[in-house]
Amino acid sequence: MGTTEIVVLIVVAIIIVGGIVLVMRQRQAKQVTEKREEARGTREEAAVKSRHAEQARLEAEEQAARAQRAQAEAAELEQRADEVDPDVDDDDVADETRR
Repeated sequence: MGTTEIVVLIVVAIIIVGGIVLVMRQRQAKQVTEKREEARGTREEAAVKSRHAEQARLEAEEQAARAQRAQAEAAELEQRADEVDPDVDDDDVADETRR
């Protein structure tokens, strides 16, 4: 094997190694891009779920407020009924008013 053949083999080996390195870097860059896209999608999904959760929380608070108002109205009506009912003692009405 002559010097020229050895130099050619070394050059070919360097080209092959360079090609392998280039392909590996491209593959790694592609994987990084895919991970970024996956992260972006996950963040968007998290934002949507967060908005839905906030909306559900606000609706629940509104429903709780409506329930409290309805409960207060019911208690007020019950008190009025006791005041009007001739079978209810005035002392019982006074006790319920203090509660």
